[in-house]
Amino acid sequence: MSGFWSGLTSKLAERWLTLLVLPGAFYLATAATAHTLGWAHALDLPRLISAITTWTKNPIATTVGGQIVLLAAILTGAAAAGLAAQALASVVERVTLAPDWRTWPRPLRQVAEKQTSRRHQAWTAAHTTYHQLRAAAEAARAADSTQPPQTPAERTVARAKRYAADQKRTRIGLEEPDRPTWSSDRLHAVAVCVDRDMHLHLPIVWPYLWTVLPEPARTDLTTARTALTKATTLTAWAFLYLPLTLWWWPALPLSAGIALTGWRKTRTSTDTYAQLLEATIRLHLTTLATQLGIPHTGAPTPALGDTLTHHLHTQPPTPNTH
Repeated sequence: MSGFWSGLTSKLAERWLTLLVLPGAFYLATAATAHTLGWAHALDLPRLISAITTWTKNPIATTVGGQIVLLAAILTGAAAAGLAAQALASVVERVTLAPDWRTWPRPLRQVAEKQTSRRHQAWTAAHTTYHQLRAAAEAARAADSTQPPQTPAERTVARAKRYAADQKRTRIGLEEPDRPTWSSDRLHAVAVCVDRDMHLHLPIVWPYLWTVLPEPARTDLTTARTALTKATTLTAWAFLYLPLTLWWWPALPLSAGIALTGWRKTRTSTDTYAQLLEATIRLHLTTLATQLGIPHTGAPTPALGDTLTHHLHTQPPTPNTH
């Protein structure tokens, strides 16, 4: 039992140090640099070194008690900054994934609605272009028997156009946009795909499916979801660095670089999580059916999806007529 608590304590300390203290300490160092140098001496390294030397000669920093107090203050400040980033990350994630954007307050909801409409129009145009090119390719293949066949160069050009049109559509969204951001639609596309292909209502079935997943599948999903949370936390740090620009202009490119990295990591981790989520559903849906005593053989079918959705859907009580 003592070994368990010792391992748990070490893991908690490691997570506290990695997620809160280290990023927070770097933030405090940047804030101190911004306050010391300012705009006028933004890149004056000798000035910064001189200031650090002066601080280290302060009587408080030269005594054991003062060093302990100083270290405690730094750790507390770093942890506080880390907690602020974690709190802001939850807001960033909610805005990025936007599962409930239709319930947002009116100004935010209007912005999200315009963004969703813009993405929907762009996707529809790209989707139409892609299918027109596919139809033209099918017509060209059908006409090969009555007309001179396309040359290799013509087929290569047509294939490149179809690929470019498909990539343009995919950059907007894999499915018809219903949410204001690419990441939010990427996760929504999983629900759309399993509903179309297997008649499965994911919000109803997923909690039950999670309980029957093998441990490796759960671990993979948890790891992917944690990566998404870390990516949104990185974006949150960019917002915290932005106010330092008022005192130190290099904070602006630093904030922009962190934001760009967070944005790219968010898209990548969202895509990875969505792919893993859909694969897990398709691979383990029959396991859930077996656990529920629903007979089925072979790959998941729309009939199985209908059965599971109906079986797991909680029916509302009948109205009380008395």
